Amino acid sequence: MDEVIVTQKLESLRRCTQRVEEKTPSSVDQLILDPDLQDILVLNLTRAVQLCVDIGSHVISESNELTPSTMGDVFSTLEKLEAISPTTCESMKKAVGFRNVAVHNYDVINWEIVYTISQEYLVDFRRFAKEVADYFQASR
Repeated sequence: MDEVIVTQKLESLRRCTQRVEEKTPSSVDQLILDPDLQDILVLNLTRAVQLCVDIGSHVISESNELTPSTMGDVFSTLEKLEAISPTTCESMKKAVGFRNVAVHNYDVINWEIVYTISQEYLVDFRRFAKEVADYFQASR
């Protein structure tokens, strides 16, 4: 694996989660009333998901596994490689589901869900980053 690529993408992931953390308002009502905050949160959450897929695809490309056909399959393959835990795999598959709604059906986004993700589930991205970094270090 190319250490520079993985390191850059992990840093981008860190920045996305930090941006969400910094911009999450103190209540869901504030989020519902502020389209700028909505855009910032959704953009950074979708970027975070895409970065996890990109990182995972890079890890998989260095293995003997077949190229996954879906974003969710990237995480299943990473679990099979023992690069991420089953818990992280399931969390990231749910994140892909959110990303798909955000990208393809932006007008039907439930802002309470976005708020909850921003408040409670950034830990999933951080856990993914740690597990992949640990896997990367062990494979060197």
